[in-house]
Formats: sequence, structure tokens, C-alpha cells
Amino acid sequence: MHDKLVKPRLTTKDRLAAGKKLREKVPRSLHARWAFRRNRDDPIELLKESDRGRLRALLPIRYARMRESPFAFFRGAAALMAADLASTPVTGIRVQACGDCHVANFGGFGTPERQLVFDINDFDETLPGPWEWDVKRLAASIVLAMRQAGIGERTCSDAARTSVESYRKHMREYAEMSALDVWYSHLNAELFVQYADTLEARKRWKKLEAKATLNTSGREFPKIAAMRHGRPRIIDHPPLIYHSREIAAIGKRVRQMFHRYRGNLPEERRIVLDRYELVDVARKVIGVGSVGTRCAVALLMAGPHDPLLLQFKEAHASVLEPYAGKSRYENQGQRVVTGQRMLQSASDVFLGWTCDDQGHDFYFRQLRDMRMKIDIEGMSKQDWFEYVELCGWVLARAHARTGDPAWIAGYLGRTDAFDEAIATFAIAYADQTERDHVSFLKVIRAGRIRASSITPA
Repeated sequence: MHDKLVKPRLTTKDRLAAGKKLREKVPRSLHARWAFRRNRDDPIELLKESDRGRLRALLPIRYARMRESPFAFFRGAAALMAADLASTPVTGIRVQACGDCHVANFGGFGTPERQLVFDINDFDETLPGPWEWDVKRLAASIVLAMRQAGIGERTCSDAARTSVESYRKHMREYAEMSALDVWYSHLNAELFVQYADTLEARKRWKKLEAKATLNTSGREFPKIAAMRHGRPRIIDHPPLIYHSREIAAIGKRVRQMFHRYRGNLPEERRIVLDRYELVDVARKVIGVGSVGTRCAVALLMAGPHDPLLLQFKEAHASVLEPYAGKSRYENQGQRVVTGQRMLQSASDVFLGWTCDDQGHDFYFRQLRDMRMKIDIEGMSKQDWFEYVELCGWVLARAHARTGDPAWIAGYLGRTDAFDEAIATFAIAYADQTERDHVSFLKVIRAGRIRASSITPA
């Protein structure tokens, strides 16, 4: 994975020193730079390029969601930022990058041991690449999301700086830990309660955690399915969940695909999965950047009151690939699943990958399994600082698992030089995103692309 990996026999002190020496080649202050390039690719054309292979009927929904705000545009424009990041300074240290590390791509979920942990939760773009790219995308997203919430510019900058400071300090801690201790480390969602400064905030986080523990297939089943002609069937909620007119053909393909997916699971997990029968499939529209990819929810039953809800999602090539190199995996679903297992402290027991007969790659996972969805739009200023500090910590842990934490920590150092540089970059890139969003709106008004919340056929 690493282009220039320091040999493991070197001591932590030696690796820290090697990282520090990289500052001679790439001063930390260089990371503050963002300047509009005259030869910068047309943002709209890059977006259209990223739409290749998507379901055309769903693209108006994707564009309608991106139209809502600069932050929504940012979420759907990972391909654009990947192209921009490719021109920014890097140290040459590589990790398994998330690839789409923005502030809304973190949350809580249940581990196989049924603990609620806080972690990154979207890996569609994961690929080995420079660690700096994830840090910069996270910081820029914080500024954009907080601006959308009406929070002042100084506070936005401070929050971006806080996330990077947390990343830097925790990377130093991981540098001093054994490789196994780094791998086993995780962040319990209870940290939100521990970090909360007020009684009101603690109560709010406790309530959110309690709600997350109820998000299981058994609890979600009555909300998402109903009996029809004596059999359970997923309830249509167009345009978000619906049965396509081609559902019979789709159902046949899904059953074939499901058989392949089952074969890629470890045997002990196949034993559990084999208790269930696939009874219904409905197309599902999710997120912003994922709209247009082939996504669906599958309902399986092991008995009248024993449901399992799985979500499967199409995986395209990572947006990082043109700049970080081609994935070693031919199946893009396998790329996503392997990257997720590398970066997350614990992953869903039903996480797996497959393909269909038409050449589309997919990955499977449980739907809403103890998912703790955090409403970032409703957070107070203090909540924001507590939240982004944990985001920085989580990202450091993920990078420390797949890269050399001592090397990165040596480069980052103990001062706030890197923190300041990234905060400056975050403001500048947020400004650029707002300009790109204005251009995007003009293109919609001109009729070059269509944006509307339609009901698909």
C-alpha cells in the first residue's frame, strides 16, 4: 500500500524522525494553499463524467439534492474535489483513504458484539491514497456544513482547526501504541455523553444512543413492510423506495446475485444467512453522491416474526482512481468491502460483495443495524466542537490502522502549524465550492441538466 514505507525494524523514534524530515520537502504551511487553476477541469463536465453508468431516471433527484446548498453540492461532488486535491501538496505517505471523508459520513452503528460505536460509515470511494486528502475534505466539509447552519465564519474556522488538532494529537498517541493495540482500538458512542459540557447535551446524546439501539431489523420491519396477499412486502414510498415495473426481471437477477454474494461470505455467516428466505426486493434512493447508482433493499424472512433487512448498493470505480492509482480488485464491491474492513473498528457480519450478470458490481450490508444518525443541522456550536473533535479522532484511528502512525505523527509535530494550514485551506476551498455551486445553479436554470424530485417508473 505504501509507496515509501519505512521498514518495520526501525524504532518508533526513528519513524517519528523520518516523518519530521519530510517537512524539509513539504513544509506544513504549504497545505494552506488553494488557488484556482486556469486549467481546472469544468466542474459540471466532471459531474457528468461521474454519472456514467448510473440510472438516468434518477439523476434529476441527484441534481435536485445537490441544488439545495453548497454543502449538498459538496457531498455529491466527490469527483470534483478528488481532481482538485490531486494538485495539492502531499508527503508521499499513503493510507487506505476513505475517499469521501465529509462530516456527514460519520455515525454510530452496532458491532457484532452489539456495542454501539462511532466511526466512518461510507466507503464507496475508498482506495489507497495520500492521508492528507481525507483530512482536507473533512475540514472543508465542516466549514460548509456549519455555514449552512448559520454559524459565524470565525467559529467555522475554529471547528475545522479543532478536527485537525484532534487528528494530530491522536495520531501521536497511536504512534506510541503497538500495532495490535491500534488495530483493536475503537470509539464507543458513549464518548458523546462523556464529552458533553451541559446536562441538556448529555440527555440529548443519551436519547440518541437509546434510539439507535432500537434500530434493528425486527424493529424496522413494521415500518418498512406489510402483509400483501399473505406475504410480507416492502412498502412503496416513491421516489425513495419503490418497486420498479421491471421488478420480476430484477427479482430474478437479484436472486442470482444473492447466491454469489452468499458464496463470498465466511462459512459461519452463511450458516446464519441460510436460515432466511429472500421474499421481496425494492429499489432504494439514498444519500446525495450515491443517487443514480443501483441500490435496493432486500427483505428476508426466517419465520413470521424473524425478518432480516439487507441493503445492496452498486459500486463504481473510486473517484480517487485517476489520481491515486487503479484498485487492485477487479470487483469494485470487493474494493469497498475490503476498505471498510480495514478502516472500521468493526464491520457488519453480513458485509459482502458480488456482481450481477450485466457486469455491475455490488456490496451488501444490513439496513439500519443500530444506526445512530446524527442530525448535524440541529447541533449547537458546542455540539459541533465536540462532534468534530471525535471525527478527527476517528479518522486518525482509521489512518493509523492502515498506514504508519509514527511517520505521519512525526510530520505533523506537536505544534499547531499543520492545524492552521488546513483551517486556512478549508475556508478557501469552501469558498471555491460556493462558487462552483453558483455555476451549478446557472447550468440548471439554463436547462443543461434537469433537477427535480420525480417519481421513478
